[in-house]
Amino acid sequence: MRRTPIVLALLGALALTGCSSSGGQSGQSAPPATSAAAPASGGGGDFAVITHGAPGDSFWDVVKNGAEAAGKQYGVSVTYQGDGDPAKQSQLIDQAVSEKVDGIVVSLANPDALKEAIGKAVAAKIPVVTINSGADSSKALGAITHVGQSEDVAGRGAGEQLKTAGVSKLLCVIHEAGNVGLDQRCKGAEETLGGTVERLQVDVSNLADVTSKVTAKLQSDQAVNGVLALNPAVAVAARDAIKDAGSQAKLATFDLSADVVTAINDGEILFAVDQQQYLQGYLPITFLNLYKANLNTVGGGLPVNTGPGFVTKDNAAQVAQLAEAGTR
Repeated sequence: MRRTPIVLALLGALALTGCSSSGGQSGQSAPPATSAAAPASGGGGDFAVITHGAPGDSFWDVVKNGAEAAGKQYGVSVTYQGDGDPAKQSQLIDQAVSEKVDGIVVSLANPDALKEAIGKAVAAKIPVVTINSGADSSKALGAITHVGQSEDVAGRGAGEQLKTAGVSKLLCVIHEAGNVGLDQRCKGAEETLGGTVERLQVDVSNLADVTSKVTAKLQSDQAVNGVLALNPAVAVAARDAIKDAGSQAKLATFDLSADVVTAINDGEILFAVDQQQYLQGYLPITFLNLYKANLNTVGGGLPVNTGPGFVTKDNAAQVAQLAEAGTR
């Protein structure tokens, strides 16, 4: 039967629309994408990140890197400020509210001290994402979500690993007075160690004194056979203290720095509990951008966990390259 031009045209159309790349049949082509299909692709915005980490701190520098990388990706403005004084941190939150920013990211080391300032932000309809410490207080303060790790869970994990390593009396070194998360880490370790946990208060801003105090404790109580630092700079100071004291105590820490990763690789530190602080900067900007563009919230009222993970000698070499790049 001779095919007419109309039939040929129809067959040509079917050939174009009826075949998929796998050889099967597909439906009609999808309609062209519209701008509504990608609500988070920029559009501007001003977000303030306010933490209790002082500028130049190796841990918080990675948080800052994450926040700024997200800002660049989404085309939004990100201002990062850090101050370990809760009163000054509150003032920075008040300043951000007065500037009518589109969202605030705040670390919650001292929830009670920041309650009033965060309340002003919430009353002004500025979305708040809390990070790092204070997950238990985040929802009550009106934050749309919290990004961090469960300090209790992380502490229990550290205690389990130290117990396996043979530690029976542990010195838990607290470097910031009033930081609820640090006490939770020590309590968690105490729950799973099966031995004795003693706390030692130090000042992270005076690392020479940290070394001196840990050295003195190890020399005066030789039953201490384990040290748990809760900060990477304190971990390096504690490593030096163990050497100075001539102690065989085993050392572990929370959080990463290039020096800590090197020490793990060299066998001077057993492990580091990794809360992936880069994500604590990156994810809140992502979430606030989605909230601004599409009123999306994440977590369903529960924290978004970035840890704990563990960096040991088995994976330290890989992590070292990332730490040098400022993302771990």
